[in-house]
Amino acid sequence: MPLKLNVITVSTRPGRIGPAVAKWVHEKAAAHGGFAVEAVDLASFDLPIYDEPKHPRFKDYSHDHTKAWSKSVEGADAFVFVSPEYNYFAPPGFVNAVDYLFHEWSYKAAGIVTYGGPLSGARAAQMEKLLLTTVKVMTVPEGVSIPMVGSHIKDGVFAAPDFLEPSMKAMLDELAKWAGALKPLRAG
Repeated sequence: MPLKLNVITVSTRPGRIGPAVAKWVHEKAAAHGGFAVEAVDLASFDLPIYDEPKHPRFKDYSHDHTKAWSKSVEGADAFVFVSPEYNYFAPPGFVNAVDYLFHEWSYKAAGIVTYGGPLSGARAAQMEKLLLTTVKVMTVPEGVSIPMVGSHIKDGVFAAPDFLEPSMKAMLDELAKWAGALKPLRAG
């Protein structure tokens, strides 16, 4: 059975461009051949600010939105988070979504694709890696940073510049290695 990769659109705000970038990531991941790829849009879960009465370590959820989010994360072997940068930091929806769960994240691999202006969302990626390690997600060092993303979107379609191809391939190659290596840790 192939490794299951969730490509997660992190931005939840109206008018976002994340879905256009995530579509490109999904296409590249599917073409890579190392994964069964699923597109996941964080906005579709409509997670309010963390509202579960019990700590996520108990995995005893009261709300349907949490149960659906748990099922999505638990079913994956790896993730690619497609993320903008907000105020030099990770988007609040990302932080909230990670905090909703605990065990579902453990011993899985993640890659991060960020987009933004001149710095490409690089500061968000560093904050996201820090948070993900606390829930036992191995983030691969390879990532994709898309500078001046708005200049690569026309009529709602992201046209990736050629210089992104090597970093995308490197990230997916490493993600496949790490996701496969971590899978036995989840079996026990």
